[in-house]
This record gives sequence, C-alpha cells and structure tokens, in this order.
Amino acid sequence: MADVLERVPVFVNGREIAPEAIAAEAQHHPAPDADAAWQAAAEALVVRQLLLDEAERLAIDGASLTDAEGRPLAAEEALIEALLADQVKTPKADEAETRRFYDANQVRFMSAPMVEAAHILFAATPEDDLAYGLATGDARMAIRRLQNDPSAFAEIAQERSACPSKEQGGNLGQVGPGDMVAEFEQALFALEAGALCLEPVKTRFGVHVVRAGRREEPQLLPYELVSAKIADYLEEASWRRAVAQYLSILASNASLEGVEIAGPEGPLVQ
Repeated sequence: MADVLERVPVFVNGREIAPEAIAAEAQHHPAPDADAAWQAAAEALVVRQLLLDEAERLAIDGASLTDAEGRPLAAEEALIEALLADQVKTPKADEAETRRFYDANQVRFMSAPMVEAAHILFAATPEDDLAYGLATGDARMAIRRLQNDPSAFAEIAQERSACPSKEQGGNLGQVGPGDMVAEFEQALFALEAGALCLEPVKTRFGVHVVRAGRREEPQLLPYELVSAKIADYLEEASWRRAVAQYLSILASNASLEGVEIAGPEGPLVQ
C-alpha cells in the first residue's frame, strides 16, 4: 500500500478523516488489492461520520441501547443504532407477500437429499505413495469380496476399517450435502439405494469402500415451515434498501471530498 500521506484526502462536511484511521479500518475490508481496501475503508468511515453527524443534529439519544447480551453499546454505536431505528421505517412482510415469494422461489425451499451411508476405510495419506497404493489394493479386494457376498460388509468393516464407524458395521447414518468430503459425497450420491461403489473412493483420509442405503430425495418444504424465515428475509432486504436510500440522502446533502458514496441509482460522485 502506498504511504498514507500519498492518498487523496477524505473530508466530511469540512472535517478530514485521518489517513491513519482509514489505514486501520482497511484491515477489516477484504479486497482484491490495497487500493480497493483503502477505498472501502474510506467509504465506511464516511458513512459512519454522516450518521453520527445526523444523530447529533437530531439530538438522538442512544444511551439506553444494549447488545444481544444486555451490555451497553459503545457511545457511537448506540447513536447510530438509535438514529436508524428512529429514521428508517419499513413495513412488516404480510402473508400475501411471503406466499408470493414462496411460490416464485420454490427451488430455495427444497429439502436436501439424504442417503444412508456405510463405508470401510483403509487409512493412508495421499503423500505416502506406497501406503496409499496398498490401501487402494486392499479396498479393491474388499469390493471383489462384497460383490460375491454383500452380507459380509459389516464383518469386513469390523475387521479392517480404520473409522470408529466399524463398531456399527461401517454405518455412518444419514448423510446430506456438505457432511462428508467432496470425493466421498460424489461417489455416494451417484449410487442407487443399496448399491456398492465398484471403485475405491480416494480421499485425504485414505481409501474407502462405499455403500449407499436408503435414499430420501429432495422434497418441497411446506410453506408453513418456512414462512417465518421468508418474512425475516423480506423484512431484512427491505430494511437494507431503506438504509441505502437514507444514506444516499445524507450523502447528497453533505459536503464530501475524496470518496464516492453509492446511492440506490448509482454512485454519488463528490
């Protein structure tokens, strides 16, 4: 990052935001490069100052505000919270609105597919070529045996598996997306119910023999089960839009230098 003294000065209503403050704030704004992080930090501090100035102008009192655990908020945070609560009003999402969203976005409300899984793990690290090769050979031998005698799965798991699930005959219970490593899930979800994967499945934990059990295909969740979450989502989105509009009004009425504050219709160049 260029020296802070080389940066374009940033002013809010004639008062400069110290370059050192922007540099410190930039640490909290992940960005593709240092310049983008600096700009994001400058904009955040400008927005903060606009809100604090407006809270002062309106004589907002945030002294009684607390966090989720009942602790008093820091003075500036309390002022901003109190200001937004006083000035930004949004309606509650009604039944018709939540129902329309549900009907138009049903793909969002499908349950995850679930598969009962069982495996036999031959432990080895991919970095150890010899051990990994031996584990792969052991898995292939187990698969050939299971092709001839599917009932032997639990027995082999108890004798050979390096996973604690061996005590349950290799049974892992129901598995959904994200529960297991990607290679394991790819093999598991490609199987029909009751089918054995005919190729060893290689992961960072070793080499697995994988068998699928009963499957539960995705189903549309009932509206009644998700309506409250939909309402929360719609109200949060409405609130964010309203805050953006409020900030654009504050920015348009302020004297700003060195930043662009985006309004609902695009950046407000200052």
